[in-house]
Amino acid sequence: MSGVKCINKAVILALISALFLTGCAKYDTTVSYDIYESSYQYNLAHRADTGEHRFFSTDICVSDTADVNADQADYILSEGSGVFNVSKGSVLYQHNAYTKLYPASTTKVLTALCALKYGDLDKTVTVSELACDIPSDAASAKLQPGDQITIRQLMYGLLLPSGNDAAIAIAEGVSGDYDTFIALMNEEARSLGATNSHFVNPNGLHDDDHYTTIYDMYLIFKEVIKYEELVNIMNTASFEAYYTDASGNAVSRTYETTNGYLKQNVKAPAENMTVIGGKTGTTFDAGYCLVLYSRNSRNEEIISIVFKADGRTNLYYLMTELLNIFGEA
Repeated sequence: MSGVKCINKAVILALISALFLTGCAKYDTTVSYDIYESSYQYNLAHRADTGEHRFFSTDICVSDTADVNADQADYILSEGSGVFNVSKGSVLYQHNAYTKLYPASTTKVLTALCALKYGDLDKTVTVSELACDIPSDAASAKLQPGDQITIRQLMYGLLLPSGNDAAIAIAEGVSGDYDTFIALMNEEARSLGATNSHFVNPNGLHDDDHYTTIYDMYLIFKEVIKYEELVNIMNTASFEAYYTDASGNAVSRTYETTNGYLKQNVKAPAENMTVIGGKTGTTFDAGYCLVLYSRNSRNEEIISIVFKADGRTNLYYLMTELLNIFGEA
């Protein structure tokens, strides 16, 4: 089965052409690099005392806008999907990988990444009125204004039950205010090469100006799985959080994952694939979304993504099919 191999050595102009101009014909790129100023600012290349350079593309899967092996799967069940072998650096499958799509709550993997890299997980924060001001039908961690809770416990409330309130509490706790954290999210995405994305909130509640692509989400999630603590949280099926309310009373709350594989209410892929964890997302405009981290029988890291599936059943059907077909490729 063919795949698109990583480019390990390339001149910087070829890299920029392949990575940042790919997919522009499909929609206008809102956030982009200045070719002459950003090579070092955004880690496209790194200075070293030896004068040698490590190019941005060294350890990522690089592809163009063409579908890869799409005819081998039921790609019509979603608007976009992809399977990436992180260990080999190859694109095993992709469909509409550069099309602008809404990420829904898969946004929260970027929120978690920013919290881990730039925040103090042991810091206790006070949950604000703003954090609790979410739609009544939106997923929540059941927080109340005045709750005193650590960012670490908020991370479980963010990634397991997909708490939209937890996302805002984390944003305020890490950056001091909401807008500063949103700027941090976009800066982090750009630094990872996700230039066809734009985020306006930390939770993925719908906004027409909040979007990403399959390929950009791969770039973001590839960074997420480098951090053992984030992987451990995403691998947790149930977690008991302990904190205090505004009056100082003890609160305990159980957070359970929304990941059907970890809940074991969805048939797992073939025995040779081990699902470790990931993040679901659902809104009316985004459809059903899932970004997943797995390992195959050779212990190779696999990232698989399905965006805008037309239902929960088809979301997991397609994800399982993709892992069964391409996970060992």
